[in-house]
Amino acid sequence: MTDLSNQKRIAAAVMDCGVNRVWLDPEAAEDIAVAITRADIRELIEAGSIKAVQVKGVSRGRARVRDAKRKYGHRKGHGKRKGKKGARNPRKEQWMKKIRALRKELKQMREDGSLDRSTYCKVYRKAKGGEYRSVAHLKAHLESEKLIKHEE
Repeated sequence: MTDLSNQKRIAAAVMDCGVNRVWLDPEAAEDIAVAITRADIRELIEAGSIKAVQVKGVSRGRARVRDAKRKYGHRKGHGKRKGKKGARNPRKEQWMKKIRALRKELKQMREDGSLDRSTYCKVYRKAKGGEYRSVAHLKAHLESEKLIKHEE
């Protein structure tokens, strides 16, 4: 068998891939051995005697099976957990739901005139600081502090 390492190197440069990804057809070894220029190599690539082997990726099959089991509730035992209970709970979603409701209510109160701008700003900042548990708590606080204007 002739040494085709030079042709392999040229083919790798032409196809813009690594030398290990170059496949040379064993049946066309004589033709490949004669090819010494880049043009010759290009002709052999077009003919299909030289090809670039596909890059091997990491299979997602096992990951899909694992994810399906986790969705079902398996593989979630004590040995698989890292972090405290609070770190694993969807706390951020709870906060987002609460703060959006509070801000929506504050905006509505400002627009209908029951809150003036300065009070709105103060209460908005308090809401951001986590002072209110819910919209009802916010309203109760505003009522008790007599910060809310009622229509007469």
